Amino acid sequence: MSDIIQLLPDHVASQIAAGEVIQRPASALKEMMENSVDAGAGSIQVILKEAGKTLIQVIDNGCGMSMNDARMCFERHATSKIKTADELSYIRTMGFRGEALASIAAIAQVELKTKLHEEETGTLLIIEGSELKTQEQTACNNGTSLAVRNLFFNVPARRNFLKSNAAETRHLIDEFERQALAHPGIAYRLQHDGNEIHQFPAGNLKQRIIQLYGNQYNERLVPVEENTTALNISGYVIKPEFCRKSRGEQFFFLNGRFIKDGYLHHAVTGAFAGLLPKDAYASYFIHLAMDPASIDVNIHPTKTEIKFQDERLVYSILKSAVKRALGKFSIMPSLDFDQEAAFQLPPSKFKETPKMPTVKVDPSYNPFNSDRKEITPVKEWIKMHEETAAMASSTAVEQPEKTVQKRFWEELPAEVFTPVLGKYVMFETDGTLYFVDVYAAQVRVHFDNLIAETKHRHRSQQTLFPKMLEFNAADFVLLNDTIEELKKFGFDISEFGKNTFIINGIPPGFAETDIRTVLDQLLDDVKQNVPELKSNPLHHLARRLAHARARASAFPKNKEEIKHFIEQLFNTENPNHTPGGRKIMTSISQEELTQKFRSPSRL
Repeated sequence: MSDIIQLLPDHVASQIAAGEVIQRPASALKEMMENSVDAGAGSIQVILKEAGKTLIQVIDNGCGMSMNDARMCFERHATSKIKTADELSYIRTMGFRGEALASIAAIAQVELKTKLHEEETGTLLIIEGSELKTQEQTACNNGTSLAVRNLFFNVPARRNFLKSNAAETRHLIDEFERQALAHPGIAYRLQHDGNEIHQFPAGNLKQRIIQLYGNQYNERLVPVEENTTALNISGYVIKPEFCRKSRGEQFFFLNGRFIKDGYLHHAVTGAFAGLLPKDAYASYFIHLAMDPASIDVNIHPTKTEIKFQDERLVYSILKSAVKRALGKFSIMPSLDFDQEAAFQLPPSKFKETPKMPTVKVDPSYNPFNSDRKEITPVKEWIKMHEETAAMASSTAVEQPEKTVQKRFWEELPAEVFTPVLGKYVMFETDGTLYFVDVYAAQVRVHFDNLIAETKHRHRSQQTLFPKMLEFNAADFVLLNDTIEELKKFGFDISEFGKNTFIINGIPPGFAETDIRTVLDQLLDDVKQNVPELKSNPLHHLARRLAHARARASAFPKNKEEIKHFIEQLFNTENPNHTPGGRKIMTSISQEELTQKFRSPSRL
């Protein structure tokens, strides 16, 4: 038997390694921008074409490279950041593995122009699929310009697995914004297909947050600051009343590197306990600084996962820092400099003569009056309509069950329905108690109505004034991809300037205050890759809008409204469950109720 194990050719090994580091255009952008940061750049410009599939170019004014370094940087495991294994214990740079540029060069066509500040000429390198095509001197600016064209041109299988241009653009913008938040002292600029998406001058973290999310964030930010021998914390959390109902701005940076850590996230949300509105998520922009020897950033190729030497200590310091910041904000009084608040007392009533409270009664009311209206018990009412029920059951074979239920419920008197706890409707029939979750039932009714409306000419309710909604660049790209679906439900929405939409009309019965919430939730679903959003976007959007309508709907005011509402429910496709599978109705039989009162002994 012949030997079957052999060494892979270098170009194949490079492509396999590239798959671990470069998963999509945003992965390449991350590595390229981090190299610019390590080079000491004060300004970084990013140029993209076709969601990075055609071009990703990063231009910086960093230190630049010599001709030899420019050639060596594309070799695997070639790095200027470390020389010995011991240095892995105190890494302070963004890149250090010596894999990024080699991986990019293995799966793309790369053009590098770089020049040292003290040199008169720079270096030009052109590489395709790890093969050096050109190396020569050239005239260029100080720093480095790295252009990556036709990513995955020699790995068509990987290229075919890339998402739509809108989705890949969103990942690219997300990565750009994370880098900009990680290093607010650097000026950044982003262009995509000739359009300028972002331009940030150098500044501090608060200025960068406002540049990204708008001037309204100036009043929403609560500063967090903590300095200890083990950990330094700086940054901001969003005031609880401004936190969004979708996972939005949640950023951790450790020694200038964006990281994801569920344990740290739990620490922050724990500090918000009891302060957040219902269904809201904590938002934060927090920078951590630690001794590199106490962390390990080398556990994942993308370096977004971190291992702490003492994670419990980090957890407790972070939680207490955020809690203290929120506490300081909550007790901070608002000062009125025109009048001293301590003297804002109501006028004294000591000189007024006390008045005896009065009780109003209806002297004509007689609870024993036999002329008052009697309510027919449900069982007696059903008995009175035995003939109708028998006719319905005899035709059940040829009619859908829903139709039979509909006829039955249409004839129930309003008196049988009883509101319970402001959330449920209770009724009793044939020895069984039924409970209807009104909110869930409203979701089902609104969902069916919305789906029906999309099959006809959609209606739109014009807003009193046009509503302007501004999003960050990544969310704007994603939402722009769903405008046509929104229009099918009656949204009169269109682009209006940079990262802004204008809404002139909304679906009937839809609250204007819910517009932002619904769109934020929809964006969150896109980011979380909700399967239904891809398989049936119309169905998913209808569910979101149905919940918004249900939140805006009031509980039925009286028993007549309850009866009408129940009739609407049984006209829907599935009166027992919401579109998401939540149960609408439950019941308890007389036997089950009796069992709950039954004692284990006869005494």
